[in-house]
Amino acid sequence: MEQDEQYVTVVISQLVKPGCESAYEAWIKNIVSVARTYIGHLGTNVIRPQPGVRPEYVIIFRFDNYENLKRWMESGDRKYWLNQGKSLVQSDPYVQQLNGLEAWFSIPGQPLKTPPRYKTALLTWAVVYVLINLLNTFLIPLFRGLSPLIISLIVSGIMVVLLTYVVMPRVSRLFNRWLYAK
Repeated sequence: MEQDEQYVTVVISQLVKPGCESAYEAWIKNIVSVARTYIGHLGTNVIRPQPGVRPEYVIIFRFDNYENLKRWMESGDRKYWLNQGKSLVQSDPYVQQLNGLEAWFSIPGQPLKTPPRYKTALLTWAVVYVLINLLNTFLIPLFRGLSPLIISLIVSGIMVVLLTYVVMPRVSRLFNRWLYAK
């Protein structure tokens, strides 16, 4: 798949100056509300600092393709809000772009990096295999009478939500040593 046809995730981490946290939170609300108005914006997540674990804020912007992300990243709106926030942070942000499934394998509390693709593929395949068998065993009997296409639509939707928000974050932590072995 071409890069401009994939979902794109941008991960931005910044250290906020002590005492500026509430102003930075207000700044985040403003820049996120502006980002939502851009075509292709799929959502934003904010991971706040955790004492003793991670000192920085991490903001994750998701867009449907590279061109729409680029439009946001080069926009006057974004530049305006970055200038507004400069006095609140200790240094320039660290920005990382992730494409496709790579975003599943970034672990909060650790440097944002992705494991080798073959490990990503193997682990995703194993998790999908287990999850689809569990969902088929427990959900399909509940949907008897529906067309196979509707059942497939429901099961695949549930699987994607579970993979993205529940399973892969936990599996990534569980297999952290193997995924990121040097």
